[in-house]
Amino acid sequence: MASGGLNSRRSHAGSSSGLTISYVMNEKIILFDGVCNLCNGSVTFILRWEKCPTFQFASIQSEAGQKWLAWCRLPADYNQAVVLIDRGKMYLGSTAALKIGQTLKFPWSFLSHAGFVIPKLIRDWVYKQIAVNRYQWFGKQDVCMIPTAKLKARFLE
Repeated sequence: MASGGLNSRRSHAGSSSGLTISYVMNEKIILFDGVCNLCNGSVTFILRWEKCPTFQFASIQSEAGQKWLAWCRLPADYNQAVVLIDRGKMYLGSTAALKIGQTLKFPWSFLSHAGFVIPKLIRDWVYKQIAVNRYQWFGKQDVCMIPTAKLKARFLE
């Protein structure tokens, strides 16, 4: 699901969340569930396969993640989908996952482009099934992952 970028309802981005419009319009941020094993594995996968360092990451449990959730007008306890904020536009669920995949090295970029052929209704249904069952299928941590010193600058706190 894509929301329009910086439209009139979000033009006050700096007011409640502390995020400035110029910052939002220049960043690519991935919000993820920091205690979810599948989500952490996905972040590791993205870091390994991205063509060049593109994204910053924030766990939804972190202070930065909470600010970004507020900017997206999502509830503080939101954890049902990955959130991609791409230069002022927000994407959720399967669309976010495919848009992220498009930035990765081959074959993932190709597969992600091809994934948009699948109707959104079907993509989102499959995504939701995984999201709802991810703790049961993949497990859960008690604490958020801690990035290595080399990657720390890519993670927002």
